[in-house]
Amino acid sequence: MSLEAIQVGTRTIGPDHEPFVIAEMSGNHNGDLERALDIVRAAADAGAHAVKIQTYTADTITLDVDSPMFRLSADHPLWPNRRLYDLYTEAHTPWDWHEPIFALAQELGMLGFSAPFDPTAVDFLHGIGVPMIKSASSEITDLPLIRSIAATGLPTIISTGTATMGEIDAAVRAARETGNERLVVLACTASYPAPPEASNLRGIPVLRDALDVQVGLSDHTLGIGASVAAVALGATVIEKHLTLDRADGGVDADFSLDPGEFASLVRETKIAWQAMGKARIGPKEIEAEGLRFRRSLFVSRDVKAGEKVSADNVRSVRPADGMPPDSFRDIEGRVFREDVPLGTPMSLDLL
Repeated sequence: MSLEAIQVGTRTIGPDHEPFVIAEMSGNHNGDLERALDIVRAAADAGAHAVKIQTYTADTITLDVDSPMFRLSADHPLWPNRRLYDLYTEAHTPWDWHEPIFALAQELGMLGFSAPFDPTAVDFLHGIGVPMIKSASSEITDLPLIRSIAATGLPTIISTGTATMGEIDAAVRAARETGNERLVVLACTASYPAPPEASNLRGIPVLRDALDVQVGLSDHTLGIGASVAAVALGATVIEKHLTLDRADGGVDADFSLDPGEFASLVRETKIAWQAMGKARIGPKEIEAEGLRFRRSLFVSRDVKAGEKVSADNVRSVRPADGMPPDSFRDIEGRVFREDVPLGTPMSLDLL
């Protein structure tokens, strides 16, 4: 299956292009615009292709209610028993920060975009000219929201954490109803952090072939191994959280990469993509010198005319200019017709 490349600003997303790596800021700005801008700078220094934020307020994503339904579980690894309204108040990115964040990203050669969580956020982002847009995992069953995102005509990313195949298919169909075919589906495990064994990366080619879309990975595991493996399985987009320093704390710090780790992510995913090469077996142009130094039969000491070929005077050695090593059994015992010096490639003309 050949998937069409997707052009986003100056970047191209597709199997024939290096992985498109997104630095997710989320709430790692810790409520400080200068820290947010420093994260953008760190993303650029690390080689990220895009910086992503999230567009919501506590009131657009949940209700100011205190009941068990509106709290996280008591055993949640990062935010035990937190009230949703309080968590989103802490983590949200003020809407008046969006333009300076995106302007700096563009100045530094990256794309800046966001995930909206309600129609007012979609309108806001479209109005300020973002180059692409994302639907978050928990919104995958909000098909009206997905339609409104895709209806902007912008390249649309759909994250799939928690979703069944049927739900993912419904979301992609909803996006396509708007006429938008510039879609990327992200495999995702919506656990923070996500254990590697829960990643099920073998599902990436399944999603790609079943939905006829490009597939990437929204990676919440620790480290970069899962992202590198995802590229080997065909992921064209990698999204990973970035923070300046995990020790600084913040709602997402524990499962975010620091700038040095993010630079490794960009480097190693590109190497994984380069190493994929083509589905062909055989010598490669770059192996020409190696082909010269395969083994072959050579005269291994000075011999006189009339001597018989034996393991004492003909050996399999490098380079490859003589007869194939397996031909020794066909010539063993035959007679040299002339004197032959050490280091002569073995050939039938000598016998």
